[in-house]
Amino acid sequence: MSRAEVLDGPGAGLPVAAPAPVAFARLLRSELRLVLGRRRNLVLLAGLALVPVVIGTVLLVTRDSALSGQGPAFLAQVTGNGLFLVVAALFLCLPFLLPLCIGIASGDAVAGEASAGTLRYLLVVPVPRTRLLLVKALAALTFAAAAVLAVAVTGLLVGAAFFGVQDVVLLSGSTVPVGEGVVRVAGIVAYVGLSLTGLVAVGLFFSTLTEVPVGAMAATVVVAVVSTVLDSLPQLSAIHPGLLTHHWFDFAEFLRVQVDWGVVGSGLAVQAAWVAVFGSLAWARFTTADVTS
Repeated sequence: MSRAEVLDGPGAGLPVAAPAPVAFARLLRSELRLVLGRRRNLVLLAGLALVPVVIGTVLLVTRDSALSGQGPAFLAQVTGNGLFLVVAALFLCLPFLLPLCIGIASGDAVAGEASAGTLRYLLVVPVPRTRLLLVKALAALTFAAAAVLAVAVTGLLVGAAFFGVQDVVLLSGSTVPVGEGVVRVAGIVAYVGLSLTGLVAVGLFFSTLTEVPVGAMAATVVVAVVSTVLDSLPQLSAIHPGLLTHHWFDFAEFLRVQVDWGVVGSGLAVQAAWVAVFGSLAWARFTTADVTS
């Protein structure tokens, strides 16, 4: 609840709500503390941060053995340049671990409040439903960014400590300086983070449909899995460009000599479309549904 202010004059003593921007900022700050301070979410972030540690340790131990060079292409380059540990970790987390964490956070956004019986009290404060939904969305997006950064930052630190940081060899075999390489890897991290915004919108929509958080979480993850399965079927190539996960791995464009911004833009446009559609559905559902708990 926003802090009340007191009027002077005839209406002295009557509480007045804080201006909308101030109330929004307070509500957002409270929601961010809740989402980023929840033990479950902290465990998820810690688990994601462990992924590059495990990958880096395994590669360090096996770098001089017969297992060296095996696995995805990005893994083979990690031992030569620690920057590639960021890319390899994101590559391995993107198909399932990141969607799982995003599904848990976004699916719980509204359904968690309803399940705990606190949603009605939030709306009685009163907090406009559109404002509350926007705050929930921003908090879920913040968690998604934190999840990607947990992988990227840990990957950078572990990669630099284990293998050092050198000039970056691109997919074509060309080499770019370390500074440009860092910028390209930062572009990969940003692209991966933006590629998950559509899934956040899907999770938020499912979260408005139920008072059972686990159901919303599971449905969100299922959407990502089904999209991946459909994307692997050549018979459905006509719908592939519009699938949620089809452009997720287009971050490889940042490792080419000339980045094809058309490809990058197409991937982000698809995410924007998913956000617009499922964000609108979530708003329509949440602003008209009866809140009973």
